[in-house]
Amino acid sequence: MKVRKAMFAGSWYPDRAAACEKEIKQFLKETASQRILLDDITGGIVPHAAWYFSGAIACNVIRCLKAERSPDVIVVLGMHLRSDSPVYLITEDLWETPFGEIGIERELSGELIKKFSFNIEVLDHFIQDNTIELQLPFIKYFFPDTKIIPIGVPPTKSSFEIGSALAEMAVGLGQTVKVIGSTDLTHYGLNYGFTPKGTGRSAVDWVKTKNDQRVIDAMIAMDPDWVISEAKEHQNACCAGAAATAIVTAKGFGARKAEAVAYASSYDKNPDSSFVGYVGIVYGDETA
Repeated sequence: MKVRKAMFAGSWYPDRAAACEKEIKQFLKETASQRILLDDITGGIVPHAAWYFSGAIACNVIRCLKAERSPDVIVVLGMHLRSDSPVYLITEDLWETPFGEIGIERELSGELIKKFSFNIEVLDHFIQDNTIELQLPFIKYFFPDTKIIPIGVPPTKSSFEIGSALAEMAVGLGQTVKVIGSTDLTHYGLNYGFTPKGTGRSAVDWVKTKNDQRVIDAMIAMDPDWVISEAKEHQNACCAGAAATAIVTAKGFGARKAEAVAYASSYDKNPDSSFVGYVGIVYGDETA
């Protein structure tokens, strides 16, 4: 069995199960009073910074995917890709997490490979990318028997075709599938070469209330084209392809409404002239 190692465990998140569980329980306490108004949640948007900064948001989005029966598969869309990048598919048998190895689904993946042209990542040749890996301990914790399909999607309309096909193929195979798209928001400051509003508190407020809010509005509107154009024009989503394709996929599984779970930025934990925004969103139907 081929096992991909956890490359960010011990740095971006704990490398021991007990330490991960302790953090997860704290994340859940932080939002214990929050009530999500949607039913039949089929997907969401998660951030992918180190757990210290955005773990609580990602954790609580993934927790919202829980239902009476765990899904057979969770598709995790991510990777920092440009519009001219290829599409990536990860097909190892297993991926290491502190809670044990998580299985990578084969049947639905195989159907995707027949229809689309992927760069297949293998153990001796792959991109070390945090966008997908940081979600896996949460998935393993809440869904110990669920398998994953990790896919890297660029910010293009062709990625939407994969999202639409996922929904159709899952139905044909009789699988229950949910999806998350991994993206952070505005990367602001000299560290990122993006300072249109200078520095200081006014820049922080602009990112929160203006620049990040624009792409959040597009995500809440469930408009994948708007998400892509926002990111291109305003640099307010680093993995717009993942977020937009997750919206397409969630809609294919029946989602009709969106709800924001939380918003934060790294500035909240570490006030600095360079900082990053994060949002958690879920997709489903209105509560009856």
